[in-house]
Amino acid sequence: MIKLLIIMLSFSFAYASSGGSAEVIPDLTFTWAGIAALIIFVLGYYFVAMEEKYHIDKAKPALFIGTFMFILIAIYYMINELDMNLVHTQAQHLILEIAEIFFFLFVAMTYIETLIHMGVFEKLKYNLVSKGYSYRKLFWLTGFLAFFLSPIADNLTTALILSTVLITIERNKTSFLVPGAINIVVAANAGGAWSPFGDITTLMAWTAGKGEFSDFMFLFPAAVGGYLITAFLLSRFVPETQPDFDVSTEKVPELMQGAKSVIALGVITIASAVLSHQLLHLPAMWGMMFGLALLKLYQYRLKRKYNSRLNIFESMSKIENNTLLFFFGILAAVGALYFVGWLALASVVYDPSVLGPTWSNIGVGFISAIVDNVPVMSAVLKANPEMGLDQWMLVTLTAGVGGSLISFGSAAGVGVMGKLPGIYTFGAHMRYSWTILIGYIASIAIWYVQYEIIGFYH
Repeated sequence: MIKLLIIMLSFSFAYASSGGSAEVIPDLTFTWAGIAALIIFVLGYYFVAMEEKYHIDKAKPALFIGTFMFILIAIYYMINELDMNLVHTQAQHLILEIAEIFFFLFVAMTYIETLIHMGVFEKLKYNLVSKGYSYRKLFWLTGFLAFFLSPIADNLTTALILSTVLITIERNKTSFLVPGAINIVVAANAGGAWSPFGDITTLMAWTAGKGEFSDFMFLFPAAVGGYLITAFLLSRFVPETQPDFDVSTEKVPELMQGAKSVIALGVITIASAVLSHQLLHLPAMWGMMFGLALLKLYQYRLKRKYNSRLNIFESMSKIENNTLLFFFGILAAVGALYFVGWLALASVVYDPSVLGPTWSNIGVGFISAIVDNVPVMSAVLKANPEMGLDQWMLVTLTAGVGGSLISFGSAAGVGVMGKLPGIYTFGAHMRYSWTILIGYIASIAIWYVQYEIIGFYH
C-alpha cells in the first residue's frame, strides 16, 4: 500500500515539458532541493485549498510557490556547479507553455467582459428569467447549455460564459449559485471530453495521434450519462422557487450597438484558435490573439461610425487577474516538480504487476482533480504506456471529467472560482463533491460496458 501511494504521489506531480532539452537532466528528486520543492508544493496547495478558511486569494500562494521553487532549484544547480543552461532552457520551455494558456485565457476573458459591458448577459438573463422559470429549471438550462456549448467553444470559455449568466440571474442566493456553478463546471468538463476541441486534454490526445476525430465521439454516452446523474443529484438541493422578477416593472435591457457582431467575432476567434492549431500548426493562443486584433479593429469601426463608448482596454482592466496569476503559479510549480525528476516513476503504474492500464487511467481522474488535468495528461502522453484505443479513450474521459472532483482541478473550475469569488470556493464545492464522484463512477461504468463488453467504439 505504501509503495502504491508513493508511486501515485510521484505520478500526481508529473509534468510533461513539450520540447524538453535534449541534454540529460539530473535527477534531483531525493536531494534537498527535490524534497524541499515537494514540501513547498504541498504547503502551497494546502493554502490554495484553504482559501475560504484563511481568506487568502488562491493566486498568492500559487504564484509564490511557482516562482520560489524554480529559484530554489537554480540555487542548487549553482552551488553544485551543474549546467546552468539546463535551468535556463527548462524555464524558457515552461514560459512558452504557460504563455499559451495565459494568453488564451486573457483573450477569452476580454471577450466575456466586453459582452458584459455591451449588455449581452443582462439581455440573456432577462430572456431566461422573464419566462417565469424556477431556480431549478434555470439550473438545468444553464447545465445543458454548458454541456453542448463546450464541445465547440472549449470548456473554459463555456464555463466563463455560463457562470457570468448565473451571477447575472442571482447574486446572493447560494442555494442556487453553488450547485449551479458546480453544475456548469461538471457539464463543461463532461461536454469537452467527447470532442477533440472541447478540452485541452482531448486536444492533446488527438494531436498526439491517440485516436481519430470520430473516435472521441464514442465517449458521448459515458460523458452525458455521468453528467446527468451528477446534475440530477445536485438539482435536489436547488430551490423550486422563482427569482424575484416582475416583468411589468422591469425594463427590457438594450444591447449596445454592434453587440451581435462581437458575438460573431467571438465565434470566429474560437474557430481561429482551433484552425490555427490544427491546420497551421501554430499555438491555439495565436488564433485567440488574432481574434483580439479583430475585436480591437471592430471597436475602431464602432467609434468612427457610431461614436461608440466601447473600450476594449476597459474590458481588459476588469479581467480576473487572480485567475491568470493562479494558472501561472500552479503551472510553474508543477513544471518545477517535473524538472527535479518526479516524472521518472510515472510509467510504472501502468505495469500489469502494479495497477495496469485500467486502474491507472481511473486514478488519473483523481490525480487530475488535485494537480490539474493538463499537466497530468501531458505526463501520461510523455510516459506513453502501451495501450489500445479503448484505454486512451478512458484516460481522455477520466482526465477531463475527473478534473471536476475538486474546484481547482480544471481550467473551467478555476475560471468559475474567479467569476464567483467568495461564493464558489473549494469548501463550497467539496460539500457536493460526492455527487460528482457518483457521476464519475457512472461514466467509467458506461465506458466499461460500451468498450470492454459490447466493443462499440470502432
